[in-house]
Amino acid sequence: MASRAAAFYPTDHWVPASIDQVQAEPDRRDAELVERVRAGQTAAFGELVERHRGAVYRAALAALRNPADAEDVAQEALVLAFRKIGQFRADASIRTWMVRIAWRLALSRRRSPLHRLKQMMSADGPDIETASGQPSAERCVLDGERLAIVRAHIMKLPPKLRDALLLMAAGDLTQDEIAAALKIPAATFRWRVMEARKRVKAKLDGAGRLAGPDS
Repeated sequence: MASRAAAFYPTDHWVPASIDQVQAEPDRRDAELVERVRAGQTAAFGELVERHRGAVYRAALAALRNPADAEDVAQEALVLAFRKIGQFRADASIRTWMVRIAWRLALSRRRSPLHRLKQMMSADGPDIETASGQPSAERCVLDGERLAIVRAHIMKLPPKLRDALLLMAAGDLTQDEIAAALKIPAATFRWRVMEARKRVKAKLDGAGRLAGPDS
């Protein structure tokens, strides 16, 4: 297994994912690959990794906000998923199961004193949005400033609301899948997302009123 670990290492390249293309139920190809892995065909797990490592990595990144830590956790999660593939019960998609493993590991690391110290020493975190097109330099500055303000408000949210919004921002899973990964009712997760958005919007609207139209 150790010789194959490098193949499971996540990429830091942002792989676009459409929520509309993600299915809550396991697809046939995933089911076939899982059965092959259980039958001892370890190469099949490499294909599962290629299909889902982006979602695993971005779930870890949403929790940790540090690319290096997220890569470490994603690697650990994928290796753990390989070792525990026999425990997968197919009550959710294999992607949701892998994300759940990564999320638990990421939360455990986030609670560690070392990670908290690293966050305190880091002034900037990774972007929570992706860039599109080729905007002008002026637009980049304005967008960067606005994104920094939005990020600051998000990070001040209660942990459960903040995590819900960051997981949705990752864009890999549907709300139902994320709820399954977190083992909470889907309605509860939807409320957390709506409440988080409402609170951030209220903060932004309030800041706009204080700044005034001519500032």
